[in-house]
Amino acid sequence: MNRVVVTGIGVLSPLGNDYKSFVEALQNGMSGAAEISYFDASSFKTRFACELKNFNAEDHLDRKEIRRLDAFSQYALCSTQEAIEHSGLDLEKINKDRTGVIWGSGIGGLKSLQDEIESNAGKDTIRFSPFMIPKMIPDIAPGHISIKYGFRGINYCTVSACASSSHALVNATDYIRLGKADVIVAGGSEAAITKTGIGGFSSMKALSQRNDDPKTASRPFDKDRDGFVLGEGSATLILESLEHAKARGANILAEIKGGGMTADAYHMTAPHPEGLGAINVMRLALEDAKMNAEDIDYINVHGTSTPLGDIAEVKAIQEVFGEHAYRLNVSSTKSMMGHLLGAAGAIETAAGIAAIQGGFVPPTINHNTQDPDIDPRMNLTLNQPQEKKITSVLSNTFGFGGHNSSVIIKKFIP
Repeated sequence: MNRVVVTGIGVLSPLGNDYKSFVEALQNGMSGAAEISYFDASSFKTRFACELKNFNAEDHLDRKEIRRLDAFSQYALCSTQEAIEHSGLDLEKINKDRTGVIWGSGIGGLKSLQDEIESNAGKDTIRFSPFMIPKMIPDIAPGHISIKYGFRGINYCTVSACASSSHALVNATDYIRLGKADVIVAGGSEAAITKTGIGGFSSMKALSQRNDDPKTASRPFDKDRDGFVLGEGSATLILESLEHAKARGANILAEIKGGGMTADAYHMTAPHPEGLGAINVMRLALEDAKMNAEDIDYINVHGTSTPLGDIAEVKAIQEVFGEHAYRLNVSSTKSMMGHLLGAAGAIETAAGIAAIQGGFVPPTINHNTQDPDIDPRMNLTLNQPQEKKITSVLSNTFGFGGHNSSVIIKKFIP
């Protein structure tokens, strides 16, 4: 089978509007949370989120494009542009029939749907925009990427809630391994900081309500955590077969060694209390990568800052990794950038690559009080980044519906 490598990364996040800024924020333990500016949230139980900062779509797209694109598609195009430039791909020389796009989004164009419903509320004559459906459906983002760049290979969207873009990465890796593509643009985007998004998650009691101090609200593993903080943005990874990357003299950033996908088969939204689905998915990823548990240096956990989820994931890590669980580093970058839902897997894999390249473990910030149900022997990389030689990283994402995905990335060794 072909080896699969990463040659380009693009990021649009609450921590920075490009990959370099994103990495610097991870190294400094910054928080991207603040009061919501997109709409009046004063009547909501949660009034803060991790929005993009100083992002102007017109810096990347023309006005005609912007009018026809929901924000999640705008984000996808922006991070993809950076990733392609970062990769050094010569679009005139690659075989576009063997270049594809596999993209993840858990929700798609939520604001476009919301706007259309609001604009027609109370009217006798209802008129929906002809662009409503094309702006809303999650699979339109990879469609727009392929149209913009002329990529005629495989093209589809993975929709599995918070595991969406991890599933995209695993699928893309397998497709290249089998020799069915040379290059795949893989990633995910989300733009759910809307009245509907905040209201819906809030009514589920899924969101933190720490309105008095948003920057410390996302606090994975902390005894006083009270829910996740909604984030938004996009991350794109350019995946290539090693043969293709070497032939064009590409700068290889990391290798994707393997991945796993399982289901909890337990509950719509709650994780299995013993982490059975998470245990199985990490074991499958290690098997797929032909690696041992002891080979992993760092786990970027799902770690959403929910009371049940954090405990279940730690138990799963202890079961899979045994005594090595206390030697490796664990951290949740969601403590800094919030939960990007369907884009989480891609952006957290990008964080893992940054850790490999930079020799550091991003911190789990905002931790003040030890949870008695979480083993204190676990190195959760609390509050400060840690310098460390990182060779292999495992990234977990788990979604509503019981969807689990793990991706293993490794320092590239020729």
